[in-house]
Amino acid sequence: MLTTLSYFKRILIIALCTLTFWFSYSGISQADIDNDRYDGNIFVVYAGNGSLVPSKLTLKQSLARELPVVLVYYLDDNSDSKQYAFIVSRYQEFYGRAASIIPINIDTIPQKETFQPDEVGYYYKQGIPQTVVLDQQGKVVFDEVGQSRFEDVDDVLRKIFDLVPRSESVELKRKTFNQFNSELVPQAK
Repeated sequence: MLTTLSYFKRILIIALCTLTFWFSYSGISQADIDNDRYDGNIFVVYAGNGSLVPSKLTLKQSLARELPVVLVYYLDDNSDSKQYAFIVSRYQEFYGRAASIIPINIDTIPQKETFQPDEVGYYYKQGIPQTVVLDQQGKVVFDEVGQSRFEDVDDVLRKIFDLVPRSESVELKRKTFNQFNSELVPQAK
């Protein structure tokens, strides 16, 4: 029969082992935008937008419908791609009804010698993140490797859609309420 003291010793040992195990592995489940570790789908984890992947239309379908296309090449385990995910979500927020926003995980691009203009591998330059904007005729009007500024892509899309320049429209500023998500609020000039 166990004495009360030895019973508490066993409980204490079990509790310490459990806590040690929990503290040792608790960091695995925490997402970190500043490293190249896989944390899950970057658009869900960092942009709060699971509707981007998979995209609604393929590149071929978008070109057939004569829609402007924003191709974004990324990797889920790349810190630059993680940081850029929020900006890609903004492209969809402003232009998702009129343009096709297509994020492409570069690991899904087939290994081929050559690609056709209606295949995503045709535009990829071996760098991530990469943003390519095609107009309604499928002509490349923007192509940049690295984290593109929202304003640069926005200017190109404003020209495609014949919208007024940003300087002539109501300016929207982000009001941050946590590290990754925010809301738009009009700012008085």
